[in-house]
Amino acid sequence: MPEERPPAVGNVDRDAAVERVQEAFTGGFLTHEEMDDRLHQVLSARTRQDLEVAVAALPAEDPGRSVTVGASAGRIVRRGVWRVPRTLKVESMHGRARLDLSQAIFEHAAVDIVLNVVHGGVKIKLPRDAVVEFDGVHTEWKDTRYRPARNSTGQGPRIRITGVMGFGRLKIRHAKR
Repeated sequence: MPEERPPAVGNVDRDAAVERVQEAFTGGFLTHEEMDDRLHQVLSARTRQDLEVAVAALPAEDPGRSVTVGASAGRIVRRGVWRVPRTLKVESMHGRARLDLSQAIFEHAAVDIVLNVVHGGVKIKLPRDAVVEFDGVHTEWKDTRYRPARNSTGQGPRIRITGVMGFGRLKIRHAKR
């Protein structure tokens, strides 16, 4: 029986570890030599356990900021090049929300989108390789529609969508390119 090998490290995990090492250096927690050693460990890591060893003694990750966008009526639109916060809260009483993340800048490997929409639909367009979880969305009236990406590597940002959709539909799809 062949031995089970631990999963390989993806680009998102490796990039997050590099970012933590660099933040520790700029924060004064590491010397230049220690930073070089840690970066070498991160870049040569083959498993998540290797990455965990490289960042084990570093300060805890910055949980990121939380931003709330809302409207009592009308539209909420985010598209083009924009910075996505660690937690994005979308609140709307009577309106639609359109979030186009396909060209967005992700400062964090994982992003939480929290919905609180009473009347109105929400459309979310994701980067092609994003990994999406939307099991935490409670819908009152219509089911969520999700169109998975074709030939995705799944190495993009992790996006977790939670919250409540009242009388409207959540539509999630990936960018074509």
